[in-house]
Amino acid sequence: MRVAVLSGGRSSEHDVSLRSGASVARGLEQAGHEVAAVTIARDGRWLHDGAPLALTPAAGLLDADAVFPALHGAFGEDGSVQGLLEQLDVPYVGSDVLASATCMDKLTLKRLFAERGIPQVEFAAYGEDGWRRRCEEMGLPLWVKPSRMGSSVGISRVADLAELDAAVELALRHDPRVIVEASSHGREVECSVLGNESPQTSPPGEIAAHADWYDFEAKYEAGGMELRVPAPISAEQAARVRELAATTFALAGCSGLARCDFFVEPGGEVLVNEINTMPGFTETSVYAKLFEASGIAYADLCDRLVELAIERHDGARSYEF
Repeated sequence: MRVAVLSGGRSSEHDVSLRSGASVARGLEQAGHEVAAVTIARDGRWLHDGAPLALTPAAGLLDADAVFPALHGAFGEDGSVQGLLEQLDVPYVGSDVLASATCMDKLTLKRLFAERGIPQVEFAAYGEDGWRRRCEEMGLPLWVKPSRMGSSVGISRVADLAELDAAVELALRHDPRVIVEASSHGREVECSVLGNESPQTSPPGEIAAHADWYDFEAKYEAGGMELRVPAPISAEQAARVRELAATTFALAGCSGLARCDFFVEPGGEVLVNEINTMPGFTETSVYAKLFEASGIAYADLCDRLVELAIERHDGARSYEF
């Protein structure tokens, strides 16, 4: 098939997306597909082979059998590009508009979890009534984050309440919606999910950051972190991680793929942290490495995701709008 791979984008994760897109293109070619690489520049221009796409950005996607939007963060992972692809009626890899937007917004996702009784750390929304009192009650340290950013951009660790306002100001540079979360002392464990209605889960892996915390540099610089697969947790905890990964994937309405992040507390409780609907997607990224441990090679993973995209697209056509 002819697959258009989108990468770049207007978010602060532009460079990470370029790396993901280049890896996806190689994987798809190894799986026997023809790839059309489309780059979205930081200023929003759509380019193919370095030249602006003719007529409209959408013109370059209409002759593709499927689209793989290897885009991270705002204007790519948040439902905006997914909406464009829905308008074009082109199959695309990953979650639909609603699920992408829901999982991108930490406040919305955590409120959904709270409503359904999903175990998670406590949180407060900046600006809401009583938010400072809740921050005091949650204890230290606290984590202040833009609600709709990824790759640890704009995040601060607050060890003293006197640092809270400065941390909020930093987060507000990236998003008017800011979330403050309680800290967990548990292991950081991640689980990859693949599928549509009946998703499969990977063995959980533990993230061991070679820094005080798992920040942008730890995620993307060589030697910044170590992925331990399988995670050094009990069989019961691993089963609980996989169960919660499948449950939250379905609850958020995800499809295709997601990486679900957890904390495994010292007492054994498993807490859900967040869902990434388009996680980093190089051959050495956590998502792919976790499925590699299940025996799924990177090229086969890329190929399967295109199949799932077409399967979901064909299923949606059975409905009348």
